[in-house]
Amino acid sequence: MPRIALASDAFDWHARTITHALRTLGAEVVRLRLPAATFATGSRYGLDLPGFDGALPDAVLVRAIAAGTFEAVTRRLGVLHALRECGVPVWNDARAIERCVDKSMTSFLLAQAGVATPPTWTVEGLAQARAVVAAEAGAAGLVLKPLFGSQGKGLRLIARPDDLPAEEAVGAVYYLQRYVPPADGAFRDHRLFVVAGEVIAAMSRRGTSWVTNIRQGGAPEPLVPDRGMIELALRAAACVGADYAGVDLLRERAGALMVLEVNSMPAWQGLQQVTDVNVALRLAAALLARLRWPAPTRPR
Repeated sequence: MPRIALASDAFDWHARTITHALRTLGAEVVRLRLPAATFATGSRYGLDLPGFDGALPDAVLVRAIAAGTFEAVTRRLGVLHALRECGVPVWNDARAIERCVDKSMTSFLLAQAGVATPPTWTVEGLAQARAVVAAEAGAAGLVLKPLFGSQGKGLRLIARPDDLPAEEAVGAVYYLQRYVPPADGAFRDHRLFVVAGEVIAAMSRRGTSWVTNIRQGGAPEPLVPDRGMIELALRAAACVGADYAGVDLLRERAGALMVLEVNSMPAWQGLQQVTDVNVALRLAAALLARLRWPAPTRPR
């Protein structure tokens, strides 16, 4: 029986669902609170993980990393780095998480790989941000996003330099992305859930405003992605090295698809409402298949 460490501080709906899926497929699940993990260089593996009695898990599934000080989050990511160095499969590993949590790095990697994504600028200081807005806002404007934000929190549409918030509101870092007007006048984007190089489920998110995130009032809708969507989502996940990811796509007015974001710790509660695919079971099966552990064929 493989022992899977589930990295999650809160035992929320997602943690409960993936725990049930892994146990259904024959795995033992041990909840791992990264703040409680210890670097212990005198131990056999250099790590002390609560619940493992000096041993290591067969794999780690990272559901969430709790907020904390810069030092605390760095140390928690360090634990994930160390587990990978010890040969433990980590989904997603610290490098992929770092690439996605930092939106500027995600945008950089997508652009460098030739993956369509809106033009983006990330600068430090209000003066530099004002200069970017003055030069690049145009008629559509720019979207200001928290560099480390999620779930659509803190998004602002910036039309002119005076719309920018003070430095203390954004940690003096301004991540600005060109606003892409909706293709048909409807506020809608698309989330494709990628697992081990395959899109297993997808949905559209429809909003009453340009912010379509489920946590901000967006409504999930069923989606059968076309070949172009699937190929773009797979390329985006590969760019950041993610074993599983939520890839957000938007179709602009001329019909071209663009990648807005890649999420390395994606939620799927909204997605599960509009798909027959058992997302947690497919994710669990793919992880166990990586360990060459028997699992049902293509569970739904």
